[in-house]
Amino acid sequence: MSLADSDRELVVEELDREPTPAEAALFENLWSEHCAYRSSRPLLSAFDSEGEQVVVGPGDDAAVVALDDETYITMGIESHNHPSYVDPFDGAATGVGGIVRDTLSMGAYPIALADSLYFGEFDADHSRYLLEGVVEGISHYGNCIGVPTVAGSADFHPDYEGNPLVNVACVGLTNEERLVTAKAQEPGNKLVLVGNGTGRDGLGGASFASEDLAEDAETEDRPAVQVGDPYTEKLLIEANEQLVDEGLIESARDLGAAGLGGASSELVAKGSLGAEIELERVHQREPNMNALEILLAESQERMCYEVEPENVDRVAEIAERFDLGCSVIGEVTEGNYTCTFEGETVVDVDAYFLGEGAPMNDLPSEEPEQPETDIPDVDLEEAFDAVVSSPSTASKRWVYRQYDHEVGVRTSVGPGDDAAIIAIREAEQGLAISSGAAPNWTDTAPYEGARAVALENATNVAAKGATPLAAVDCLNGGNPEKPDVYGGFTGIVDGLAEMCETLSTPVVGGNVSLYNDSVAGPIPPTPTLALVGTKDGYDAPPLSVTADADDGATLLLVGDLGLEGEARLGGSEYLAQFDGSDRFPALPDDPAALIETLAAVADDDATRAVHDVSHGGLAVALAEMVSDDAGLEVSIPVPESADETVAAAALFHEQPGRTLIQTDSPDAAREAFDGVAPVVELGSVTDDGRLEVTVGDRTIATDAAAIRERRETIERELE
Repeated sequence: MSLADSDRELVVEELDREPTPAEAALFENLWSEHCAYRSSRPLLSAFDSEGEQVVVGPGDDAAVVALDDETYITMGIESHNHPSYVDPFDGAATGVGGIVRDTLSMGAYPIALADSLYFGEFDADHSRYLLEGVVEGISHYGNCIGVPTVAGSADFHPDYEGNPLVNVACVGLTNEERLVTAKAQEPGNKLVLVGNGTGRDGLGGASFASEDLAEDAETEDRPAVQVGDPYTEKLLIEANEQLVDEGLIESARDLGAAGLGGASSELVAKGSLGAEIELERVHQREPNMNALEILLAESQERMCYEVEPENVDRVAEIAERFDLGCSVIGEVTEGNYTCTFEGETVVDVDAYFLGEGAPMNDLPSEEPEQPETDIPDVDLEEAFDAVVSSPSTASKRWVYRQYDHEVGVRTSVGPGDDAAIIAIREAEQGLAISSGAAPNWTDTAPYEGARAVALENATNVAAKGATPLAAVDCLNGGNPEKPDVYGGFTGIVDGLAEMCETLSTPVVGGNVSLYNDSVAGPIPPTPTLALVGTKDGYDAPPLSVTADADDGATLLLVGDLGLEGEARLGGSEYLAQFDGSDRFPALPDDPAALIETLAAVADDDATRAVHDVSHGGLAVALAEMVSDDAGLEVSIPVPESADETVAAAALFHEQPGRTLIQTDSPDAAREAFDGVAPVVELGSVTDDGRLEVTVGDRTIATDAAAIRERRETIERELE
């Protein structure tokens, strides 16, 4: 990828000369879609990013949100999609490293990770190869640096075959005194590079991420993939902690996209300042590197700090103590952003123009068509087996068991539940975390599907008794130059923004990844949302029902059974399994009241278990709630004249915002949801570990052991 002719004309006009090779490469990378958001920024104003709890919103390395007057969390999310296709292990691993360093640059200590992964059909050998490599990369890096991976998701869809998605979120912990931003403060302060040596890996990574994947990408684009070293990152985490504790850092930026050139120019541009950098001062791990390589390599585990001159020696001492490289590479100025190499000026540009001068794209957009209704007539037991054992709805234990989710001793509820909970003892609060999207939903209906994704993540958090606080998003799309693709992308932006605003959940930061397109075609529009909520204490109702209570035998469904009016199966795993189509189901009328009420009921002493109903519908949710010690007898009241389609709708439609609740006090639960959502008594809890579901005159009978075997699809095939 090279600087487009129209962009070069703008650069020549601004500089009043031709750009040097280093300048042209800088503009190419920093004006790429990956860095400049040229196709998406015009849409992002739809998000409400403000609120009393928001300390730092979009635009910095990570957002900062207040839990109370003294305790802040940071939130960030990023994608490493193209690198994970070319080199799944290193691509995914360095995605973890990058989002952790974004956390460090805010003066925060990383305390939790969440990964959301999307692959082609599980039956395809290449999809399994990518899955295994990505999970190994995430687990290796996260486990080595000692940051727990506590939440996430994994989905399979044929349209990810040529372009998987790897989205990683990180939560950090800080406070007002420790807070650092990426805004340079004062001319005369030194720019200090701390961390790994600079090599030639990751050259042109930002521009690589802004192109469709070619057929030969796995071989030709490998040099654009960074190579991570988690042991160095762990040292960097601890060194950063001491630097922040001692108040030695004025501003910071991690070295990610466009390497040193991107980090240092963005740092000074945010302060309306400039810099003088001597590139030969950068500590390197490869010989004979030229100016362009030093400037643009995306070697990992590096931070750029602004440091007052009198503190430089102390920064170097701390770096040496942690066996990290340290270079004083230049200083902050009031002039242009300039870089010299062995006495020759190779870059001399206005930093703000470099970072913000890229023109935005005005692209044509086509509204997606509503799908036709074509619902297959399938035997109910066959459908139950297929949906419960589908890789997208089956257990993800094979994935998350490879992650250390307890390191740091904050994890109260770990992966495999609706949401994770980590203990923020500093604020005496539990922080619930949910992360994911639903490609079947947004492929069917981008706008409504994205609204549903936001509601689904909020429901996950509320099911643990937490109230939504804030969210970050990773907006993934195909080639925006295709009007239908851009139309779908516009839909997910607007849908996510609308529902988050309805739920009073500010979207405080995020990432955009476009050009996820290959010879196999574009990905589904995929709006990954990482949403956090807070609650008093760290305990939460379990997902599984319990049979050890004298009372508490009643199971309630909060939400629509899908039997009145026009039942919709659009976006369901049922239709994905049997090649059907339908419109997406309507969402609840008052989502905000629903989430608020659910959080309160989940925290009630009478509540024994809570589980949201989402992917796979009621069938999967019921199957997930039984165990060897506790079963369910359920009866779904459908009309006697109902055909197989109505029964399928009852079991498999995926309207979000619905939950199953086991409670000692069903009357109190009904009263709480009165006027908010319908409540249906489905049945009772048993002590035999069996699941018996009656739908009209049809009955599905199974037990926990058989369900477990069905749900081990991924584990069984990969071991």
